[in-house]
Amino acid sequence: MAGKSKGARNKAKAQAASQEAVSVDPVADVVEEAKPENGEVTEAPAAEVAPAAETAAVVVEKEEGDAAEAAQAAEKPAEGELHLYPVSVKTQSGEKLELQLSPGDSVIDVKQFLLDAPETCFYTCYDLILHTKDGSTHQLEDYNEISEIADITAGGCSLEMVAATYDERSIRSHLRRVRELLSLSSLHVSLSTSLALQQESAQAKNADAGKTAHQELDGLNFMEDTTVALTNLLASAPAEIKCVDSIVFSSFNPPPSYRRLHGDLIYIDVVTLEGSKHCITGSSKSFYVNASNGSVLDSRPLKQSHEASTLVGLLQKISAKFKKGFREILDRKASAHPFENVQALLPVTSWLGAHPVPEHRRDAARAEDSVVLSYGTELIGMQRDWNEELQSCREFPHANPQERILRGRALYKVTCDFVDAAVKGAVGVINRCIPPINPTDPECFHMYVHNNIFFSFAVDSDYEQISKDQKPDCPNGSGRSTPVPSPVLGAKADSGVAPDSKTEEPNSVLEGPTEAQIADSEQATYASANNDLKGTKSYQEADISGLYNLAMAIIDYRGHRVVAQSIIPGILQGDKSDSLLYGSVDNGKKISWNESFHAKVVEAAKRLHVKEHVVLDGSGNPVKLAATVECKGIVGSDDRHYILDLMRVTPRDSNYIGLQHRFCVLRPELVASFVEAESIKKSPTQKVPDVPTESNGQEESDDIASASDATAVSAEEHDKSDESPASTPAESNDSTAEILFNPNVFTEYKLAGSPEEIEADEALVKKVGSYLLDTVIPKFVQDLCSLDVSPMDGQTLTDVLHSNGINVRYLGKVAGMIKHLPHLWDLFSAEIIVRSAKHVVKDILRQSPDHNIAPAVAHFLNCFFGKVLAASTKGSTGSPQSKTQKKSSQSVSSKKGQSAHSQLTSDGVWSDIKEFANHKYQFEAPDDVRVGAKRVAVLRNLCQKVGITIAARKYDLHSTTPFQPSDILNLQPVVKHSVPTCTDARKLMEAGKIRMAEGTLNEAYALFSEAFSLLQQINGPMHKDAANCCRYLAMVLYHAGDTAGAIVQQHRELIINERCLGLDHPDTAHSYGNMALFYHGLNQTELALRHMSRTLLLLSLASGPDHPDVAATLINVAMMYQDASNMSTALRYLQEALKKNERLLGPGHIQTAVCYHALAIAFSCMSAYKLSVQHETKTHDILVKQLGSDDSRTKDSENWLNTFKGREQQVIAQKQKGQTTAPSANAVEFLKAHPGLFQAMKAAAIQSGGDGPANVNRVRGGDERAAKAAAEARKTAIARGVNLRNGPAASVSDINQILNLINSAASASAASSGNAQSTESEVPQSNGPAMNGAKEAKDTSRPSAKADGQAPVGLGASLELKKQKSKQKA
Repeated sequence: MAGKSKGARNKAKAQAASQEAVSVDPVADVVEEAKPENGEVTEAPAAEVAPAAETAAVVVEKEEGDAAEAAQAAEKPAEGELHLYPVSVKTQSGEKLELQLSPGDSVIDVKQFLLDAPETCFYTCYDLILHTKDGSTHQLEDYNEISEIADITAGGCSLEMVAATYDERSIRSHLRRVRELLSLSSLHVSLSTSLALQQESAQAKNADAGKTAHQELDGLNFMEDTTVALTNLLASAPAEIKCVDSIVFSSFNPPPSYRRLHGDLIYIDVVTLEGSKHCITGSSKSFYVNASNGSVLDSRPLKQSHEASTLVGLLQKISAKFKKGFREILDRKASAHPFENVQALLPVTSWLGAHPVPEHRRDAARAEDSVVLSYGTELIGMQRDWNEELQSCREFPHANPQERILRGRALYKVTCDFVDAAVKGAVGVINRCIPPINPTDPECFHMYVHNNIFFSFAVDSDYEQISKDQKPDCPNGSGRSTPVPSPVLGAKADSGVAPDSKTEEPNSVLEGPTEAQIADSEQATYASANNDLKGTKSYQEADISGLYNLAMAIIDYRGHRVVAQSIIPGILQGDKSDSLLYGSVDNGKKISWNESFHAKVVEAAKRLHVKEHVVLDGSGNPVKLAATVECKGIVGSDDRHYILDLMRVTPRDSNYIGLQHRFCVLRPELVASFVEAESIKKSPTQKVPDVPTESNGQEESDDIASASDATAVSAEEHDKSDESPASTPAESNDSTAEILFNPNVFTEYKLAGSPEEIEADEALVKKVGSYLLDTVIPKFVQDLCSLDVSPMDGQTLTDVLHSNGINVRYLGKVAGMIKHLPHLWDLFSAEIIVRSAKHVVKDILRQSPDHNIAPAVAHFLNCFFGKVLAASTKGSTGSPQSKTQKKSSQSVSSKKGQSAHSQLTSDGVWSDIKEFANHKYQFEAPDDVRVGAKRVAVLRNLCQKVGITIAARKYDLHSTTPFQPSDILNLQPVVKHSVPTCTDARKLMEAGKIRMAEGTLNEAYALFSEAFSLLQQINGPMHKDAANCCRYLAMVLYHAGDTAGAIVQQHRELIINERCLGLDHPDTAHSYGNMALFYHGLNQTELALRHMSRTLLLLSLASGPDHPDVAATLINVAMMYQDASNMSTALRYLQEALKKNERLLGPGHIQTAVCYHALAIAFSCMSAYKLSVQHETKTHDILVKQLGSDDSRTKDSENWLNTFKGREQQVIAQKQKGQTTAPSANAVEFLKAHPGLFQAMKAAAIQSGGDGPANVNRVRGGDERAAKAAAEARKTAIARGVNLRNGPAASVSDINQILNLINSAASASAASSGNAQSTESEVPQSNGPAMNGAKEAKDTSRPSAKADGQAPVGLGASLELKKQKSKQKA
């Protein structure tokens, strides 16, 4: 619902705009989206509002069929229009307003619109009466659709809000709503919005003065010292607007019984800003000021006039200052972008907190909220039955698009609410606020039930394996430690992950045979919990009717991992020995089987590439299964069939065999990729993608490949690939269906069947393992080296690994293959060190009592970044201590009352980290690794992985103790969950990407708009998929020449990324970079430079200053300065970019050639043609070496070189004749005086083939496949006769005529501003999954487009041309 947050009045405009867009023919006019007059984004953009449910009629009806078919399916309904009808609403106060409604809107939708409209936002308790044309009236129930009650299409309908009576629940929620309205804490203003507003006001001031000077950014300064960037990341909180001094529950509550009989529900004490105190009675009919004073209740109304149906209405009557302040608050919220008011259902936590720490002031309302609410639940007695809610939502019909929207919305909301409740409950469990249900068991086996959620602990077995010599004393330190010796854990079987199996068969858990105990001990580990969550997601996406999963979340907090699950009905009550229908709870000794259950599992197995096979139980009886032996099929008391313990949905990783690697399984993305590659081999006639090896992960459906999208696609990628098996086999052809894996090979279970069959099963699993090592990883390394894939931080690296089907345990292997590239080596080694340090710090946190957490974290960070010596040994701890010594010293110290963490030293911590890195990742940490870790990017990564929030101040990471306990501001839970994704929207986006690559922009726009509308209705706008949609829409508009419209969409993407991914996520950085390029396209260079400054700041936090993306951004900044005629600054940025690229990528890399070319153009602007020739020669040499002399870009470079040489000769000749013309100043003045000539020359320069290889630049992390797709798009467009991005062609002779008109310096400066920018020209296309990265350097196969007289493909029009186009349009 949140997606419909802007009043429905916008809906009409939005719809009209999108329909117009669909029907328009000419590409250039793809979208006349309602865009602000000045291109600013301060107003609500048009298609803000989710068009009501029918819009989704475009959702692809067919589940099968490739994306292209999906596109066709999508287009047909898109032509059917969604009509909106005006309906007037009479408010309780008698005001009138008009809503635009569709017959499919539900009454809840209408109430949500009214809750967001400023006139009605404070009404919470009312009935809606519908008056129709014929005079009849209908009372509307919440869940009715309007079309069910009356036909609003005939017109003449109106709604009336009639005050309803309050009850105890509704009056409390009314008070909560009032407190929400009076606070601005829910408003998250993006820096981009405030920059645009500042620019607007500055422009207004400077309009008379006519100033055009651009201030210089301090970008290069903070790139040298990134610790400064910490202080600049967080924007200052908006100033609160005070309306009232305090609103609190009165101590007269609860109302006495004799007053209840008169309708009194609540008493509220209010102190107004004028200083007067009032006691207000909230009754079932209204709010009024009673006559109480002092300590005795007097319930009579003080004045008859002081009464109103809402609390806000009453306060407006009794306080003039309240009335004024409330109006200001509504105005402030209305002036913000609508998305800035929407709350994210899964908010991201920040690793930086405000510094200095803001004062903590008294707030009675805040205290009440925290104390009155019960722990982690809404209201006392209001516990939700999560399992019933979730399974009921799954049972919703989903045959048509409308039903899928309702089902998707319900599932998304319930799952998000579950995750929220699970996090609160897990924190309560770890903080010991919730008692266990088995208090007599050892503490590490405690289980908890709270708010109908089951909680159990998972053990960090990786870390324990290193220290086998631990004492089996569970209570350690704070009495909360879970390091458990294997035998004890073996007794537990698998209660840590599958609570239900333990409770359902209590006897079986004590019978585990000794040989299986070690294997069993792994069942409650981190790895199995992760795998269980992945398996649950896979089965959710397979979506088999009649087969149910539990809701699940994994919460890491204070060093503990807690698994939260919904509860199977009846599992905690009574004897349920007959509830196990399928699978085994005793490690395969007895395997249950049920025919109807097996049939459902087989259906799921087909979609998940799992083979139906036969295993032998403990007695040697054969049992046919289509899942792993240890999974469990249980029938609940609600007669639903539940499948749990899905730790191994994909096959074992044959590269990691052995009991200690029991849960090393392959990723679903890899399985899907392998199946696709194999099916292509078997059916050569089939249409094959270019690179079979990674086709799933990279060429077609995968957005990831780039830092920019790595995380935008993190979870979605997994989902996509988990789900792709569901569609791939059925679609492509039958040969695919033959590739099925036996999940029980390479395990301790006995397989029945012939030796040949078992051997074949094992061979297939080994084949996938070798496919990963021999094909996937080398291809991935190649993509990393060519910058096709450019992860920037730990998160984007993890996501891009996963999307390619590579497990994180292969980090060490990949790191060994990229040692020659410094930025990649830094990234990989830092990620391994941080992941290893995470386990060490969690061990410390587990042993730290509540009062010692901040000192323990600060001490660990000092050991990690600084130099901490043992108090007594003074640095003699060079030799790594043995674990035994350390553990015993820790337990002794805690007995003495000292803290365990105080024994830690830098050398000890680092030896633990190196040992873990070697054990888990086979990574030998080099000697200089400690020095390399002293970076802000490493600190950020570590804080995010452990959930630490530190003060945003400057830290000296090279001092001995950089951190104080006061710097540690918070410790937050880190959550993994299985929130469902919207597959229909995904299909539409895939189809849109194909259309965009083909160059049919209007169709692409329609598809992306539909996907966005769908996502708004299901997930609300605060979702990373919605951000991706906005990015694509911005690209389409930009390519269609509508830069202002592109800014509107890009601004949305930026807001969503800031809220859903984090302020300093690489995607957010790239959003700012793209905003900058679009603003530059509208000639708003100062605003563009401010956004570029933010981009550099964010990139320096995420990756540090040494990264190719930073160099690419510096080139773009230089181009902007060059356009502003600030050549000295432009040169500084270009030289910095050149230094970075030469150091990081080597002198012979294409990116280095880009820098040389940009410098050549910059020097030509300054009439330094000799230097231009030198730099362009270097460019040419690199391109010849990398691409060959026949490549179009090499020929372009040759043309440039000849041009510069010609200019140089002209200057020399003029000097000899004594005709020394003034330098470029004359030229610039001449061009200013003749703007038409200036534009013509630029267009000519662009078309003349003079667009040198500047645009081989890769900005936004460079998804190469995108660039190739874009190149294809332009080829297709040219073939159709559509000139996609270039203006009217002009030959070289045209430009020569113009050049003859003005002096050579002017020509150079004009050419440079027209051409050098081709670096940026491709950026928007570099900006997303399908169109990500404009670098096409490696695409040597592409034919040159010179023959057609066109600019080479990929060297498209510059932003200047866009400006020209938009001017012509205007």
